[in-house]
Amino acid sequence: QVQLVESGGGLVQPGGSLRLSCAASTSTFSFSAMGWYRQAPGKQRELVAGITMGGIKNYADSVKGRFTISRDNTKNTVILQMNSLETEDTAVYLCWARAVLGTEYWGRGTQVTVSI
Repeated sequence: QVQLVESGGGLVQPGGSLRLSCAASTSTFSFSAMGWYRQAPGKQRELVAGITMGGIKNYADSVKGRFTISRDNTKNTVILQMNSLETEDTAVYLCWARAVLGTEYWGRGTQVTVSI
């Protein structure tokens, strides 16, 4: 069974940076797309950033210019570099992947807290 395991969350002050990593238990070539969602208390889950197998990236408007998604197929990982963090970025961040045949997979999430 495919597993996605996130790491890199934590507590950071506003303006700081964090780097989230998602390790897949299988080759990332198995996925047509991968990405990161987030869910804050009382809010709906939202797409933060996504990347296709071909390297096409998309971002939520709220993170454009601050977050960068990348994919390392040699290490079966997808990375989310988060800079200039704001308190509104506080949420559980979940790794997501869609297999070539359409099955979707989710990680358990990693907490990101931006606070003074």
